[in-house]
Amino acid sequence: MTNLKNKVAVVFAASGAIAGAVAKSFAQNGAKVYVSGRDLVAITALVEDIKQTGGWAKAHQVDAMNENEIDLYLQQIVEENGRLDIVFNGIGVRPSESDYGMYSTHIPFEQFMKPIQIHVGSQFLTSRIAAKYMMQCQSQGTILMLTASLSRLKLPFMAGITSACTAIEGLTRSLAGEFGQAGIKVICLNPTSLSETRTIQETNAASAKSMGIPHEALALMLSSQYLLKKSPTLKDVGETAAFLVSDAGAVFNSHVMDVDFGSMSVI
Repeated sequence: MTNLKNKVAVVFAASGAIAGAVAKSFAQNGAKVYVSGRDLVAITALVEDIKQTGGWAKAHQVDAMNENEIDLYLQQIVEENGRLDIVFNGIGVRPSESDYGMYSTHIPFEQFMKPIQIHVGSQFLTSRIAAKYMMQCQSQGTILMLTASLSRLKLPFMAGITSACTAIEGLTRSLAGEFGQAGIKVICLNPTSLSETRTIQETNAASAKSMGIPHEALALMLSSQYLLKKSPTLKDVGETAAFLVSDAGAVFNSHVMDVDFGSMSVI
């Protein structure tokens, strides 16, 4: 697959499961992929995985919450390549760090704000800095954001992260309207709960405990909400991301793209 041939892609927070799958798919589709994160060991391992399957990748240690680090990183990439075509940010907050599964009446305000600050704040930083360099090199690239199906659900005990996911979708539409004047696309990827990821496993366990039901019962309840009675895999998410940032994916500019095999719930 070469629908991203000659494209320069950057993946922030690439040590996460979703970002790793997206980076691999970008490389498999022909992109030159720069992966970054705070955990240099993890992203170096990701680079080796990509290279073993014939892809091109390079690792850098970058904090996606640090504006100066982001700016210097993207500046260096543009200087090396003369262009910047794709940016994806897979940043997330661990459930144990943000009190997922707890009653809102018990969560300190600072904890409620943490996913909003990290998820929304980081997406804003990487998007606006990427747009600046895309405008400078006139690459008319694609900024791909990440949200979650919580933005569409009425799931209890998830006030902070649900608010953050909903805000990212609004940010997508706003930035698409703004950056579109320079030919830059902004799209949001919205995968449903991915059972392969540790985040979902921990989140479901915490929520089931608060609801007083077995973990297996909650998993069955969640899976029944999808038309095909199954959730997508990380590979499905990666392949969808690669399509969205391709030239053909431009028709979805400003859209929030669900990756869920069809949901019964529509808002």
